[in-house]
Amino acid sequence: MKIICIGRNYFSHVKELNNDVPDEPVFFMKPDSAILRKNAPFFLPDWTKEVHHEIELVIRINRLGKNIEKRFADRYFNEVGLGIDFTARDIQNALKKRGLPWEKAKAFDGSAVIGASFVPLDSLPDRKNINFTLKINGKPVQEGKSSLMMFSFEDIISHVSQFMTLKMGDLIYTGTPAGVGPVNIGDHLEGYLENIKLFDFMIK
Repeated sequence: MKIICIGRNYFSHVKELNNDVPDEPVFFMKPDSAILRKNAPFFLPDWTKEVHHEIELVIRINRLGKNIEKRFADRYFNEVGLGIDFTARDIQNALKKRGLPWEKAKAFDGSAVIGASFVPLDSLPDRKNINFTLKINGKPVQEGKSSLMMFSFEDIISHVSQFMTLKMGDLIYTGTPAGVGPVNIGDHLEGYLENIKLFDFMIK
């Protein structure tokens, strides 16, 4: 299983971090050891002072594919989930200034939260406009709509499959909207896709 993450896919998030607007999907990888399942607590690493939450829609690939044309990309997934791409922002910023890769800041253990289940696309009110929310301590801190993504699920699948074969079970984290910020010990995080709660865990 591969974990593929898309960066800079919502203009609002690009703007809040003062990044350049991409002209094609930006992607990076996380190892399978980054997955945090079953509402297990997230333990803040001791080597960073600033871990940010980034809630994202997650699609799961359901068939083998390579060089997939965009018009056929919707055949490669049929459900959507919810996750968090935890980011050690202080480490990432230091690495970016030096022109170095981001893996230390993005690929650490537990940095890829995945919700307890996936939701069939056919069960959603509008598969082209999926709403999702992150609450911390009961307060909404990030809200997104898939219709605001700069690159659609199909764009992402087509682009990534030019460079690597997609396999059944691969996860694609599709980018975060504005509102990212730090998490602290004792925080309670809940993630909703439409009105369905898909994760509920603590920061320790």
